[in-house]
Amino acid sequence: MVEKVELIMRFHPVGGEDVSVLTTDFSGPDQALETIARALDERRSLVLTRARYNREATENALIVNLANVVSVRVATNDSETSGQYL
Repeated sequence: MVEKVELIMRFHPVGGEDVSVLTTDFSGPDQALETIARALDERRSLVLTRARYNREATENALIVNLANVVSVRVATNDSETSGQYL
């Protein structure tokens, strides 16, 4: 079984401020970006089953409507200069 790492995902929605989500749904940034790109190509939402919105203490399931997102950053640490953009 592949070990999961905690990733910081920053979503920039149309006409809004960035939304930060921490998730352990993926084994690394590459898998997360591949999943996001596939969801965009298929015009569907991104479903996260183990996510913490805005650094909350408890994990919850989260659905992100990617139709309203302009860009996504995926990183293993929280920094303005780290991560990849889609």
